[in-house]
Amino acid sequence: MADTGIFIGLGQTKDGGQPQYLNLRRANRHGLIAGATGTGKTVTLQGIAESFSAQGVPVFLADVKGDLSGVSMAGSPTAKNADKLVARAKEIGVENYSYADNPAIFWDLYGEQGHPIRTTVSEMGPLLLARLMGLNETQEGVLNIAFRYADEEGLLLLDLGDLQSMLAHCSENADMLSAKYGNVTKASVGTIQRQLLQLDSQGGGHFFGEPALDIHDFMKVDEKGRGYINVLAADKLMQSPKLYATFLLWLVSELFETLPEVGDPEKPVLVFFFDEAHLLFDDAPKALLDKIEQVVRLIRSKGVGVYFITQNPIDIPEDVAGQLGNRVQHALRAFTPRDQKAIQAAADTFRINPDLNVATAITELKVGEALVSLLQEDGSPSIVQRTLIAPPRSRVGPVDAKERAIIQSISPVAGKYDDAVNRESAQEILAARGNAAAAAAEASKAQAEADKAAAVQAKLEAKQQEAALKEKAREDAAAAREAAKPSAFDKAIQSATRAAGSSVGRQVANELGKAVFGGSSRSKSGGIAGQLVRGILGSLFK
Repeated sequence: MADTGIFIGLGQTKDGGQPQYLNLRRANRHGLIAGATGTGKTVTLQGIAESFSAQGVPVFLADVKGDLSGVSMAGSPTAKNADKLVARAKEIGVENYSYADNPAIFWDLYGEQGHPIRTTVSEMGPLLLARLMGLNETQEGVLNIAFRYADEEGLLLLDLGDLQSMLAHCSENADMLSAKYGNVTKASVGTIQRQLLQLDSQGGGHFFGEPALDIHDFMKVDEKGRGYINVLAADKLMQSPKLYATFLLWLVSELFETLPEVGDPEKPVLVFFFDEAHLLFDDAPKALLDKIEQVVRLIRSKGVGVYFITQNPIDIPEDVAGQLGNRVQHALRAFTPRDQKAIQAAADTFRINPDLNVATAITELKVGEALVSLLQEDGSPSIVQRTLIAPPRSRVGPVDAKERAIIQSISPVAGKYDDAVNRESAQEILAARGNAAAAAAEASKAQAEADKAAAVQAKLEAKQQEAALKEKAREDAAAAREAAKPSAFDKAIQSATRAAGSSVGRQVANELGKAVFGGSSRSKSGGIAGQLVRGILGSLFK
C-alpha cells in the first residue's frame, strides 16, 4: 500500500497499530481535515501536502495564516517542538524520518509575497462576473451586451479599467445599442459600475490584467519528479472577501473548463487544499457556493482532488460535505451547544467502529491525534480509527523574507508573471476615439467660428463697398450737374440767342401781320431781314 498511497499515521487498535494510508487512486474523491484551534490541523495538512508532492502530484494550498510557506524548507532539529515531532515519528514506527524540503512556488494576488496571479476580464466572462456581483437579470443582460459590443468592435477587455470604459461608452450610446441589442439603461450600467468599484477597492485591479495565468503552471513537477507545491499567500487576501471569492470562482471554473476528462487516474493531476475553509464559506456569494458545489461533484473526473481544512465540520455546506470521502477529524471542544452539535455531526459521518466511541473520542484526542476514515480501493470508507498523525519533514513555520526571495528567484515561472503588461485595449482605444472626436468637434467649432467671422467681415466689407458706391454715385451726379451748367461764353450765346430770338420773333410777327392784314412793300421787308442779321451780329460782338 505504501507504493500506491500516502501514509497518514498509525491507527490505534486493540490488536496493535494499523497504518492508515490515503489511496492515491481515491485521492480525487476529495477530503476534509477538521479540528479546533491548536489541535494540529495545519501540521496534518502540511504532512499530507508534502507526501503528495513526493508522489509526483502537484499541490495548491491557500496559506491563510502565513505559516505554510515553511513547506519549502527542510525542518531543523533546533526548531521549536522538533523533539516532539521526532518522538511522534518514532512512536508510529517511522524509522527513516529525516528533514527534507519540497519544491515550491509562491503566489500572491497582490504580487508582494509571490508571483502575481492575473486573469483578464474577457477570460472571466460576463456570466461569472454577473454572478459574483449579484446582478439581476436585466443588469446581467446589459453586461452581456457590453461584452458582445466590445467583441464586435475588436475592443479587448483586459482589466477593470477596460470594462469601466466600455460600460461608460455603452451608457453614452444607449439609444443606438438598445435599437440593436436590446434595452440598455443608464441605471443598470450605473449599478454594474458601482459593483466594479467595490471589487476594485478590495484589490481587483491586481487580479485583472496581463499576463494572464496559465493554469498548467500549477501542475509542474521538478527534475526529481516531485510535484510543485503552489503556496498562495492568503493572509491579506482573506481581508478582501470579494476578491478572494472572485479568484476562487475563476480558478475552479478555469480548472473545470480546461482539464480533460480522465476518470479515476492512478494518482491525481492536482490537489487543492483550502485552509480555514470557514472563512471561504462565511458570507460567500451564492454564485461561489454553487460553483464550488458543482466543481466538487464533477471535477473528480478531471483528476483533481479538493480538501477543505476548517475548525468545525459543520462549517462546510451539506451539499459539499457529502462529497468529501477522505476525513481526518482532530479534537473538538464541547463548550457550547453548537460545539456539541458539531461533535455529534462529525461522529455520525464516520463508518462505525464497534471498538470506539467516536463522540467521546473526539473530545479526548491529543494534539497530533485524529479520527481517520479514508476511502479504500473499492471506494468504500474505512472504519474510523483513532490515529497518531505522521509528522511533516519540512519546516513547521513560515520562511523569512530572504528565504522567500531566494525561492522565488529560482521558481520555474520566474519572470513570466512578475511584470504587468498593459497593451492597447478598450480603455486606450475608447480614450483615443474620444480625444479624436473632441479634437474634431473643436476643429469644427473653430471652423464654424472662423466662417462666422468671415461672414461678418464680408457683410461689413459689402456695406462699406455699397456706401462707397453710393458716395461715388453722389459725386458723379454732382459732377454731372456741375458739368451741365453753361460757361460764360455759353451764357452769352444763350443770352444773345434769346434776345435775337425775341427780336426776330417780334419782327416775324409784325411781318406776318402785315402780310395777313396788309402793310409796306417787299423792299421794305428786305430791309427788315438785313436789320435782323445786323442785330444778331451786333449782339455777338458787343
